[in-house]
Amino acid sequence: MLWFGQPGPGGWNRKCLCPFPLPSGQHSQPSYGFPQVNEVVFGPGESHCATCSEDGSVRVWALASMELVIQFQVLNQSCLCLAWSPWCCGHPEQQRLAAGYGDGSLRIFSVSRTAMELRMRPHPVALTTVTFSTDGQTVLSGDKDGLVAVSHSRTGMTFRVLSDHQGAPISTICVTRKECEDLGVEGTDLWLAASGDQQVSVWASDWLRNRCELVDWLSFPMPATTETQGHLPPSLAAFCPWDGALLMYVGPGVDKEVIIYDLSQKQVVEKIPLPFFAMSLSLSPGTRLLALGFAECMLRLVDCATGTAQDFAGHNNAVHLCRFTPSARLLFTAACNEILVWEVSGH
Repeated sequence: MLWFGQPGPGGWNRKCLCPFPLPSGQHSQPSYGFPQVNEVVFGPGESHCATCSEDGSVRVWALASMELVIQFQVLNQSCLCLAWSPWCCGHPEQQRLAAGYGDGSLRIFSVSRTAMELRMRPHPVALTTVTFSTDGQTVLSGDKDGLVAVSHSRTGMTFRVLSDHQGAPISTICVTRKECEDLGVEGTDLWLAASGDQQVSVWASDWLRNRCELVDWLSFPMPATTETQGHLPPSLAAFCPWDGALLMYVGPGVDKEVIIYDLSQKQVVEKIPLPFFAMSLSLSPGTRLLALGFAECMLRLVDCATGTAQDFAGHNNAVHLCRFTPSARLLFTAACNEILVWEVSGH
């Protein structure tokens, strides 16, 4: 279920969206009979968003009305990850979704034609993350065994498999346009992969020329046990949208913190202490905001420009997903099958 509310003046507004049909007479409260939401992604102009869930569904929603407009359903499979093709790869009618499933398959759906364009199987095991290259022509996917596959989004052919993280599940793949010239490598895209053993690899690639070069490898110490309320915190990393040389990392480390790493200096430049180990991470593209979700049913918003932080309650389960819209006007957070949609005030 998806909710909105008003925690307080100058805080966030909250609206209600219910992505799963409720039985007659049931209120929009967390219900454990409905499938977990695994990902939320956004289309061009923020007119639509899409969700995927454990029941194998991919749902497309109109953000203005919060109404379901398209649903793709795969039976007897969990849809574990989802990506929307980037804005630069064509007109809105050419927008596509890439969805990864528990059997190792990857499907490409056309949003305009409401049809599946392609089915491929780049992995022998369940996918954990998927994303497009910045030009939309290539799909990068990771699986629970630590393999990263690189495939053509139009033909479905997998032309490269990276096994550098093998042995630990890939938790994040993040792609951005390469803008930092101080890295000393060629390529159009800069991308990273983070795995469950606290390893982060950073790569520069030009897939049209079949080029891919390792830029940096980050290793963080792993304590003996860091479970929080029965959940092992994931290793999550993202490029900083307001400074192309920086990336942010959270994981099951020795300390509860956000680590900010400078790729040009090749060193940690800042650490932001946290009250708990983070289960989810999102960086605002438009403002210097950082959102973090915790297993303790709490959401924290950090203003990286001022160093201030504010905590919000509202979920009844671990906040395993948080995603800013590209404009940073809205923030989507998910806990089990419940989604909260927050409107960021004053930004």
